[in-house]
Amino acid sequence: MGHEPVLAPLLTIEILPGVALDLKGAQAIIVTSRNVLRAVAARPELIEARNLPLYAVGDATADVAAELGFRQIVVGAGTGEQLADLIARELNPAKRVLVHLAGGMLAFDMKSVLEAKGFTIRQPVLYQAVPAEALSREALALLRDGRLDGAILMSPQTAAIFAGLVAAEGAVTQASQLRCYCLSQAVADALAPLGAKVLVAAHPREEELLALIAG
Repeated sequence: MGHEPVLAPLLTIEILPGVALDLKGAQAIIVTSRNVLRAVAARPELIEARNLPLYAVGDATADVAAELGFRQIVVGAGTGEQLADLIARELNPAKRVLVHLAGGMLAFDMKSVLEAKGFTIRQPVLYQAVPAEALSREALALLRDGRLDGAILMSPQTAAIFAGLVAAEGAVTQASQLRCYCLSQAVADALAPLGAKVLVAAHPREEELLALIAG
């Protein structure tokens, strides 16, 4: 598209070893993060997991599941809330448990919402996301010099980390000049302290986010 991307990782993913992954009696698996699929990829339970229907939060997560050999994939509209509604419509609470493969910090409380609808949920936490302690040197230097045009932010958690690190570096004024491309309104809300111009994808999908930039 003609842009020069600058990477500034805001999270480090740490796989948690030794976490039990009990799939016995499960009617389906729920996945709301690509990272959790990467955590499952090296586990022996992957063979068993592939035989179960998998409910993915969106297209990108579903693509990773397909790469890992899952064959029965149901794709949600992009948010945890929408996925919970889809599961409640399609599955029967009386027909065994659901397994939500989770990370240490969740933007949406899938377990509580589905349990309120009568489902039994197992929720093994397979990874944790450790916040960055500083922006990358390249990104910070470009930001201070006013040579960054925009920032792409994919989750409320990373948006909040970004805002906090910018404030800690005393670069709020420079950041307020950015165009921030946000996957959802929740992401945009987390950027409020910066006062930057936010643009929100029409739907929480990467394709829609790229369309914002192209526009």
